[in-house]
Amino acid sequence: MRIKSLLVLFMCCAKVAFAQEPPITYEKDIRPLLQDECIKCHNTNISKGGINIDNYKEQARVIQRGSFWLEVLGVIKDRSMPPKTEKPLSPEVYHKLVTGIDAILQASLEKETPGKVVIRRLSHAEYQYTIYDLLGVDFDARSYFPSDGSGGGGFDNQGRALFFTPLKLERYYDAGSQIVDEALADNEKWDQIVPFAFKAGGWQGLKNWVKTLFSDKYDYLNNSDLAAEKVIDQVASRAYRRFLKAEEKTKLLELFQSVYDEKAEIKNPLRFDESIAQVLKAVLVSPNFLYKVEEEPQKEGAYPLSDFEVASRLSYFFWCSTPDQELFDLAYAGKLHDSTTLATQVKRMLADPKSKRFAKDFTVQWLGITKLVDSEPMVDAEMFPGFDMEIRKDLYEEASSYFHHVLTESKNMMDLVNSDYSMLNTSLANYYGIEGVESDDFMKVQFADNRRGGVLGMAGVLATTSISTRTSPVLRGKWVMEQILGISPPPPPPEVSELTEDKGIHEALGLRKILERHRADPECQSCHEKMDPLGLGLENYDPIGKWRESYGKVDIDASGVTAEGEKFNGPEELKKILLTEEKKIARNFSKRILSYAIGRTILFTDETALVKLENTLIENNFNPEPFLIELVNSYPFLKKQSDFEKKSI
Repeated sequence: MRIKSLLVLFMCCAKVAFAQEPPITYEKDIRPLLQDECIKCHNTNISKGGINIDNYKEQARVIQRGSFWLEVLGVIKDRSMPPKTEKPLSPEVYHKLVTGIDAILQASLEKETPGKVVIRRLSHAEYQYTIYDLLGVDFDARSYFPSDGSGGGGFDNQGRALFFTPLKLERYYDAGSQIVDEALADNEKWDQIVPFAFKAGGWQGLKNWVKTLFSDKYDYLNNSDLAAEKVIDQVASRAYRRFLKAEEKTKLLELFQSVYDEKAEIKNPLRFDESIAQVLKAVLVSPNFLYKVEEEPQKEGAYPLSDFEVASRLSYFFWCSTPDQELFDLAYAGKLHDSTTLATQVKRMLADPKSKRFAKDFTVQWLGITKLVDSEPMVDAEMFPGFDMEIRKDLYEEASSYFHHVLTESKNMMDLVNSDYSMLNTSLANYYGIEGVESDDFMKVQFADNRRGGVLGMAGVLATTSISTRTSPVLRGKWVMEQILGISPPPPPPEVSELTEDKGIHEALGLRKILERHRADPECQSCHEKMDPLGLGLENYDPIGKWRESYGKVDIDASGVTAEGEKFNGPEELKKILLTEEKKIARNFSKRILSYAIGRTILFTDETALVKLENTLIENNFNPEPFLIELVNSYPFLKKQSDFEKKSI
């Protein structure tokens, strides 16, 4: 009996030991804690920092805004919330909030879910490079078309920003005609498009006739339908980035034939060439060319992209252009979902000179320096007479050449934060006060001191984050937070006072003292104590990025303390501190490059892929090659969902 009682007791204990705890729920476990600790400052009536979490009463809504709640989790984790002016969370509450929110978000990510398919127009850069690769015409699309805004990811290749207006449509029609007419007028360019002379006369005609005697594969030389089909198959397939559908080919051939019949008075091969030219103009205004179209079958949930769609994603990511023949062949063979093949293609495409397009298009938008090549002045011309358009173009080129070098040569993306070199030509070296550079081409130049290095030492970045007459530590600090660390400070209060622009006060006090007065306002303090030290650490660079030791009558004081309490003095020490923020930098690079690659804003459902990407960077010492291989193998890149919304193109 006693043994039986002990056995029953043992079984009860075992049940208790192995019983699973009930899953954490937002409504029961998290919301009450937030109500006690956070919602009093972040509600509908009082939304400090523009944050209102009182609206989130159900777990489903929390999951729906998962990206926002990751940020909430982050500020609780690093104890920046509650702020120092409030009572800190107890260890028990801290643990429950961190583990609870994390568990809810992680559980919602168990199923890998790619974003919905994005049908979008080619960006201006993509249009320009695609035209060049198709027809050999270098067309300045940025100058010709109305400018596009940036999408949610900060890039102009985002689907939500690339819409059509009647004016843009007219410009695309005109552009197509100009481009094809230029190609037709240039024999070398046209020979690449139509690599044969249809019904040629003279000696060429005799050679063509002899060819047809020995092989029927040359029949197209004297048969207009066969000749047109040969050209249309090649050019339109590349323009549409897939094989032509039967009905598409039929329509293009019918257009060719109608134009060919109308031009009966013109002798060949000119008659044939002008008829083909009209077909090419139609191709260039087709939605299948102007848009990156991905098919939307009636499927629920996630499914793989077609191989031709993967080829297109790869080519527009790395080359800003249409796939080349090798990518087409791999797509035709169905090999572009194979991880080994994708790794090989990443290496090949990075080694190709066309990867410089990605370096330029991504870098100047990430750094926010596109205004360097705009026509508007950036600084007061009387105060800074040397900051002309030529030097602005050199600064623009420095950034993109530097990023390409990091991708393909140094293979350490932390060089973007700090290094002992840059890519300079003679003009830019003289601007920086560096001797011994004798080259009109950009080349790697090693620095003798630690004043420059990384994007924070580039005058293009420093000028863009200044105002016309002076530096702005606030703008520069905000830039470092957003572009390097991936942290977005909240917007300023609506009635925030502007800094004085009185020249006498600036010369007497210096920016540091003026900013100290400004942030004495409690509404401004919490953000400025994070931004201002980062910007003040760059004060040795003047508004056009040149080195200086004084500010009017006041010596430059570039010392500071970060929000985490780390002290520094000057840009060299600041950059060393930034280098320790590996996880934040890896996350920032991962989000930005993935957003650029897939042409849409990053979603919470991308979180699993982002974690893999940032871990790949850290584990491989920020080598971009394994990172990019991981990216093109990720589910947001290779898969999609249909949204079944009616598209208007």
